[in-house]
Amino acid sequence: MGQKVNPHVLRIGTIYTWSSRWFDEKKYKEMVIEDYTLRTMLMAKFKIAGIALVDIERSINSMKIILYVSRPGIVIGRGGTGLEDLKKQMTAFFAKTRTGKVMPKLDIRVEPVKDPNLDAHLVATNISDQLIRRLPFKRILASTAERVMGSGALGVKILLSGRIGGAEIGRREKIHVGTVPLSTIRENISYAQVPALTKKGYIGIKVWINRPDEKGVGR
Repeated sequence: MGQKVNPHVLRIGTIYTWSSRWFDEKKYKEMVIEDYTLRTMLMAKFKIAGIALVDIERSINSMKIILYVSRPGIVIGRGGTGLEDLKKQMTAFFAKTRTGKVMPKLDIRVEPVKDPNLDAHLVATNISDQLIRRLPFKRILASTAERVMGSGALGVKILLSGRIGGAEIGRREKIHVGTVPLSTIRENISYAQVPALTKKGYIGIKVWINRPDEKGVGR
């Protein structure tokens, strides 16, 4: 079961909570699409800031957006100018998607990631960047696993799949250090999958990190 179920989804309600927190029976479809579009835009915009998660909370006429990043200063900007520019961009986004409707009151917050080496999304993104730069994959796997375990993780598993190293035939390479019990719901497993677009094609990256407690992203 542990190899077939998303570890994060399996633990929603026990360790993790939902990334979008709201309820609207009449406009459910529109809200889901709006959340997806908004989250995709923010993840791409603040990739350089090491963004790991975007939480969205809605009430009647207000919306709270919480950005978890490893480098908050890039998002906030000098004197808070970054947040002001982000609010203007968000206002333009809602003006386009909600023509003739009430604009929500925005509350944007930036939270730092406690330890980037214990967040699976940030680790997978770092591996993706290194693969795109054509670094040796064995060195990437070994150094990443060592860095994650050095940050206090109980275990880490990394899986690469595709034309690794530009090979003609796709294959899978993985490294497993420590214990990563995927079927034990009480274990705090951080999971992410990120693609790396190399010159020879996509390489899929999956990362599982067994964290000792609520480190990394404050979910």
